[in-house]
Amino acid sequence: MVALLTAGCGGSKTENKTAGQSGEPEKLKVGFVYIGPVDDNGWTTAHDQGRKYLEEKLPYVETSYVENVPENPADAERVITQLAEEGNKVIFTTSFGYMDPTINVAKKYPDVIFLHCSGYKNDKNVAAYFGRMYQARYLSGIAAGKATKSNLIGYVAAFPIPEVIRGINAFTLGVQKVNPDAKVKVVWTHTWIDAAAEKDAAVALLDSGADVIAQHQDSPGPQQAAEAVGKFGVGYNSDMGKMAPKAVLTSPVWNWGPFYVQIVQAIKEGKFDSTPKCGSLTYWPGLKDGIIGLAPYGPMVSEETKQLIEQEKQRIISGEWDVFTGPIKDQQGQVKVPDGQKLSDNDMLNMDWFVQGVEGSTK
Repeated sequence: MVALLTAGCGGSKTENKTAGQSGEPEKLKVGFVYIGPVDDNGWTTAHDQGRKYLEEKLPYVETSYVENVPENPADAERVITQLAEEGNKVIFTTSFGYMDPTINVAKKYPDVIFLHCSGYKNDKNVAAYFGRMYQARYLSGIAAGKATKSNLIGYVAAFPIPEVIRGINAFTLGVQKVNPDAKVKVVWTHTWIDAAAEKDAAVALLDSGADVIAQHQDSPGPQQAAEAVGKFGVGYNSDMGKMAPKAVLTSPVWNWGPFYVQIVQAIKEGKFDSTPKCGSLTYWPGLKDGIIGLAPYGPMVSEETKQLIEQEKQRIISGEWDVFTGPIKDQQGQVKVPDGQKLSDNDMLNMDWFVQGVEGSTK
C-alpha cells in the first residue's frame, strides 16, 4: 500500500463503527460521482470498473454512484451533498469540473473524506488524485507514428486544460520518436462526452487528410469514424478496440481498482493524508504502479512496433527517463526543456503550451 500511495513523487481518519446488536461492523460507505453513464465505454466505465473492484476486494465496503452529473456548481454540489447526507464517509468525484463543488461541500462535512480526480485543489479532508496518463499517451504515439502514411494524425480533444494539453504533447513526442515528419492536428470539442460531436470532429480531421485519429474524449465515436473510412485510431480510457476493431491500434487505459482499494484501506487504517506530494496532487501514480497502461494491440500493429513500445515502457518504469525530458521545443521552436533536464511535476501539471509538431492552439 505504501508503495502506491507515495508513488511518482519524491488527515483525516474514518472510524470503523459497530452495528448495534448484531456485533458486525457497519459497512464503510463509499460514493462516486460520474460525468457520464457507466456504459460510456470510456472514462466513466473505467471508474465504475474500479468501483466494482473496490467492493469485490474489500467486503466491509458498500459503494454507490450517481452518473451523468453535470459539472455546473449547482448540480454537482447537490449530488455531492446528497452522497454525504446518505452516510458515505468517502466520496470520489471523478471529473475536473467537480473540483470547486467538492471543496465547497467538503467544508460542510469535515468528517467525510473527499477525493477529486484530475483537479489541483486540496483541503484537510480533500485530496486531488490522477494518474500519469501522459506516459501511456507517449507509448500510444509510437504506434500512431508507425501507422500513419499521410504523416497527419488527428486528435479530437475535450478542453484546453493542462491535463489534455499534457496528453497531446506526450502523444506527439511519441509520434515524433519514430516519425519526425508527422504532425498532430488538434480539434477542440469543448465537451467531455458527446458522441455525435466527437465523431463529427474526427470526420473533419479525416477529411483534412488525417489517417490516424487519437482522442481525449470519453466515447468511442472518433474511433468509429476512423473505422468507417478504413483508417486507424488510438482510443482512450478503456479498450476501445471492442467498439472499432478494424481501426484501433491500442488505447491508453485506466486501471483504477487497485488504487481505490489502497486508498480506502489507508483511510480505514487512519493513514490517509491529503497533503500534496506531487506538485498540486496528493497522488499521481504512473506506469510502474499499474494504474495506467495500454490496451491489447490491434492486429495491424507490427511486432517491431510492439517491441519498440515495450523498450520505451521499460525505460519509463525503471525511472531512468521520463517523457518530458529535454531537449523539447514549443511550436515556435523555442527550447522549453533543455537537453538532459526534466520537467518538474508542477510544470507538467500547469502545462499550457504545445510541443513542436502540434498543429492547433491551446486556447
